[in-house]
Amino acid sequence: MASGQAKAALFDALASVAQALGSGRRAEIVDVLAQGERSVEELAYEISQSVANTSQHLQVLARAGLARSRREGTRIFYRLASDRVADLWAATRDVAVRQVAEVSVLADEYLGERDGVEQLSAEELEQRLARDQVVVLDVRPEPEYRAGHIAGARSAPLDELPSLLAKLPRRREIVAYCRGPYCVYADDAVRLLRERGLKARRLDVGFPEWRRAGLPVEIAS
Repeated sequence: MASGQAKAALFDALASVAQALGSGRRAEIVDVLAQGERSVEELAYEISQSVANTSQHLQVLARAGLARSRREGTRIFYRLASDRVADLWAATRDVAVRQVAEVSVLADEYLGERDGVEQLSAEELEQRLARDQVVVLDVRPEPEYRAGHIAGARSAPLDELPSLLAKLPRRREIVAYCRGPYCVYADDAVRLLRERGLKARRLDVGFPEWRRAGLPVEIAS
């Protein structure tokens, strides 16, 4: 192969990773898989797609080396190929937020009015957890909590949160977190908690960012 052709082939191969992420639905799948392994059916539900369409997207990610699968009986489970894939997604998202003006507008439309949703940093939460000053709620779907969560956090999926309110302490601050800074679950949880008279804020990042920072995590037994 001539030098020019070899170089073109090399860069085409390198670009295949970016091409695999060149779909909003596949990017959304990567965002979910950054939380932990999920079945095809669960992923289809999370991204509001058919199982067939979701499987096709997953196969594209797998061919690009971004995802891996395993079979358990009749079900197929997918996970990210490595932590580097989660890092790539985080970097892609951050560049888009900084460089694409439309992203901020769309994020505001999706997340809604945030004036009543106060945030705190991972560093501040770590300090407050060490002093036992806060209750932390993981409002992601329960399978994601089982795959890994902030050490000491309670599982409180958003659709179950109303039934858990009576069990929450009213004199301690509550911090909710979910998949990341653009995950609406934590915002909705904070609004609900504050409407019920509880003091609540959301973590300004999600579980993947907390884990990448080397902060304490647990896996449900």
